[in-house]
Amino acid sequence: MPAPHRVVVAVFPDVDLLDVTGPAEVFAVANREMAGGTPYQVLLAGPDGGQVRTSAGVRLATDLSFDQVGERVDTLVVPGAVDGRGMPVIDPALVGWIGETARHAGRVASVCVGAHLLAAAGLLSGRTATTHWATADRLAAEHPDVTVDPDPIYVRSGNVWTGAGITACMDLALALVAEDHGERLALAVARQLVMYLKRPGGQSQFSVPLWLAPGERRDIDELRAWITANLAADLSAAALAERMCLSERHFARVFRKETGVTPAAYVEAARVEAARRLLEGTDEPLDQVAAACGLGSVETLHRAFRRRLGTTPAAYRRRFRTAA
Repeated sequence: MPAPHRVVVAVFPDVDLLDVTGPAEVFAVANREMAGGTPYQVLLAGPDGGQVRTSAGVRLATDLSFDQVGERVDTLVVPGAVDGRGMPVIDPALVGWIGETARHAGRVASVCVGAHLLAAAGLLSGRTATTHWATADRLAAEHPDVTVDPDPIYVRSGNVWTGAGITACMDLALALVAEDHGERLALAVARQLVMYLKRPGGQSQFSVPLWLAPGERRDIDELRAWITANLAADLSAAALAERMCLSERHFARVFRKETGVTPAAYVEAARVEAARRLLEGTDEPLDQVAAACGLGSVETLHRAFRRRLGTTPAAYRRRFRTAA
């Protein structure tokens, strides 16, 4: 039987707890869902072994010290930590160990501000990478040899993966599972974790459902969910007002008060996001993408992308199909 896929997660004082436990849980569920194949062995490695106190105050028991890790590392996961000002913590000794371990690792993946540690170790030079949106400008300023894209949830560049902030660690781990064992297993894991089944790497860190916080009116929140599920329907202000049993003028006023945007702007944003997902994850021609998302024509799709993303659908697909 093949040896387990060895995942080594670096842990150190004040590391973000979810950066560690999120990917570990994804790999653990993958093991349960796997029918045959090579399971994952997740090991926590710390500076001296023993316990490590995380940023949440929870202590993690390490399996190995950094010196005990050895050369068999199939996947090295590097979480992040921030100081009291929200700035990435960069420990020179940790950076040195990461650089040395990465030399013989099959692949390296950073989580959230862990990208700053990879950059400090020279692992992102000449690559495209992402990190938490709040520290992306700092990463770009400190490492001009790195092309920093603050928008995607994760980016792959060769055998180096970088993930965005907080819960994106689980999306990144799902992508690693998909690379190892295929989409079917990754989707099965997502279902067990009650996660969005596939949030492509190129998708913005701010999706339409999260972009606007829930309002005070439940009926408007329910309408927003209905819009997302029925993008090809008639979503004009008049049609939506009729669905809400309100006059068009009153509906427009209520919707803007609850969301901060007009119904038309919200609908277009939702349709563009759906188009992005199709461009990232399928090879469907642009006319089919436009139709599926309710944008109607390729011309309308182009105009919406230019207005909201400053690029064309074709250019977006080339970029993010490669990155993801």
